Amino acid sequence: MRRVLPRPLDALTSFKLKVSLIVGVVLVVASITFWFGAGWQFRYALLAALVTSLAATQVLAHGMTSPLREMTAAAKAMARGDYSTRVQATSRDEVGQLAEAFKTMSTDLAAADTYRRELIGNVSHELKTPIAALRAVLENLVDGVTEADPATLKVALVQTEKLGDLVTELLDLSRLEGGVLPLRPERFRVRAFLDAVTAERDCLRIDVEPADLEVSADRSRLTQVVTNLVDNAVRHAPIGTTVSVSAVDTADGVRFEVVDHGPGIAPGERLSVFDRFTRGGETDGGTGLGLAIARWATELHGGTIEVLDRTPGCHIRVQIPHS
Repeated sequence: MRRVLPRPLDALTSFKLKVSLIVGVVLVVASITFWFGAGWQFRYALLAALVTSLAATQVLAHGMTSPLREMTAAAKAMARGDYSTRVQATSRDEVGQLAEAFKTMSTDLAAADTYRRELIGNVSHELKTPIAALRAVLENLVDGVTEADPATLKVALVQTEKLGDLVTELLDLSRLEGGVLPLRPERFRVRAFLDAVTAERDCLRIDVEPADLEVSADRSRLTQVVTNLVDNAVRHAPIGTTVSVSAVDTADGVRFEVVDHGPGIAPGERLSVFDRFTRGGETDGGTGLGLAIARWATELHGGTIEVLDRTPGCHIRVQIPHS
């Protein structure tokens, strides 16, 4: 019935004005009723005035408080963990604005609850694999199935390092999103910075233009950006190919680009690939957090990160503003 019956006062933008209008209309209707019932007995005229006034009130006030009732029902549902209830508001007054704000809040809470559930599931899944592998190695050592030789211990060390990397990336991402990692900008040479960050990587080609290019940024956060992009590129690049890392001075800032010759990222995944635990369909052992951390660290600098068109391979560009 809420959607069928008319709401004549929805166009008004003030709840106070609506109440004043209802009171005025009720007084007019009651007065008219008494005028026409002047020849009746007083009790009949009074009864007729009451009935017509109530009818006028119901017609005019229809829908004025329905958003409040809906918000009450939605709040009770949210207390039970159900965020699917949405408040429908057609009025433009303060109650309608409150209903819109409540709807936005419930949508945000639903998204936060979904993110929390997905995060717990994703973290559990990511932790399960290295823990299971490490447990298998240790059980074999305890049962005497394998010897504690360097090769076996190296397998255990690799799995332990994966656990450490995952925990570190989760902490970094949590701190970045929480804003507890303030930027400490400093000015440094880009070429020396890239050489230091990629020192342990092979098959890299580094180009900096101009050669003495400098950037003002937080060295630690920018290291996270470059390291995660390079790690991602090297992991997907075919054997024998070269990963290109370049930095160019532009009018808008310093532009970093990392290019590889791997399978690339499909156009439909170029935005979601920067979300947490997204791997673009790959199952290469990555945590799915590297690009998310790169995006957050870039945005802390007021910069942008994007995947550009390239076939074959992947081309990621990071723009860090001068100031």
